Amino acid sequence: MPSKQPISAGIVIVAAGRGERAGASKEGPKQYRMIGGKPVIVHTLENFMTWEPATQIVVVIHPDDEALFARALRHIISAIPIETVHGGATRQQSVLAGLRHLKDKQVSHVLIHDAVRPFFDHVLLDRIAESLGDGAPAVLPAMPVTDTLKRTGSAGTVLATVSRESLYAAQTPQSFAFETILDAHEKAAASGRTDFTDDASIAEWRGIPVTIVEGTADNVKLTVKSDIAKADDKLSAPPLPDVRTGNGYDVHQLEAGDGVTLCGVFIPHDQKLKGHSDADVALHALTDALLATCGAGDIGDHFPPSDPQWKGAPSRIFIEHAARIVREHGGTIMNADVSLIAEAPKVGPHRQAMRAKLSDYLGIDIERCSVKATTNETIGFVGRREGIAAIATATVVYRGRK
Repeated sequence: MPSKQPISAGIVIVAAGRGERAGASKEGPKQYRMIGGKPVIVHTLENFMTWEPATQIVVVIHPDDEALFARALRHIISAIPIETVHGGATRQQSVLAGLRHLKDKQVSHVLIHDAVRPFFDHVLLDRIAESLGDGAPAVLPAMPVTDTLKRTGSAGTVLATVSRESLYAAQTPQSFAFETILDAHEKAAASGRTDFTDDASIAEWRGIPVTIVEGTADNVKLTVKSDIAKADDKLSAPPLPDVRTGNGYDVHQLEAGDGVTLCGVFIPHDQKLKGHSDADVALHALTDALLATCGAGDIGDHFPPSDPQWKGAPSRIFIEHAARIVREHGGTIMNADVSLIAEAPKVGPHRQAMRAKLSDYLGIDIERCSVKATTNETIGFVGRREGIAAIATATVVYRGRK
């Protein structure tokens, strides 16, 4: 949601910490640890880079991390300037260094964010921008505290239960009118105060009203080693499976004869199905269903009835051709289901043989092959025994495709 007054947002990403609680790693501090194939800080940067109000990004890094940050930037192509400045001994000093770097960048507002919070989104940023655009000088994303809180004494025993009413857990990006928060930080530094734990507390100290907007549950700070492992699992999870379902329908006219072929099984009958091939209406419908899962047209595209070579041809040629096309496209046939609509002959006694044929033609287990039949209650052309219809459904899983 756009803000009511457009803002030009500078972004300060605080990335100078050592992250001792996350343990030592050859990848460096936790902001450079790999999650989902990219450093944590890259995920954070990418979220800001694609947010329209952002015009400048300054990353506050440790002097020892120049090479680590340069390596991380290889993952990024950004239309927004990304600059760095060295941080100080405390977070407060690092933020002030970032703010000073933005002083001549002509930004109206600034969003100050922890590098190790990669799971925020544009919905949250837009919520913040709307509040800033409404004139709020300071905006804090936060979540209501839901856990029961206890206060303990020096011996570790509980002294009291703390009411959680009106309590919130602060998140970042904490966002401000730029000149307002720069002045507050400068005054905090001049006073010798170095004990502020976040930027909103500096604003509070200066009497600047801080507006809370709803944060997001996913916007967690990666603090310890297990946090990083969970984040990697979250981003490395396999994509949703590419499961596709195709449908097919066919109908053939009945005429005098000695039997019909359905699902590759010949059933003696006083009629036969009229068609250019063996007129196996079930396999024709299933052929169309399979081709539909990869957009490969229909049975007429591959086997035109005008082509004499298909006169009287067994329909297993068609179904096996469709199955081969599916596999060439990276598909695995998971299920084939055929419903036959006919007054006669009875399908029930031949159902298992039909399923076995489908299993053979498609190269899948028989338990993945279903054949059902119903009548049309003497209604319509099926009810008058003028024809047999078939509806087929195929389920195919494709790999390595978007």
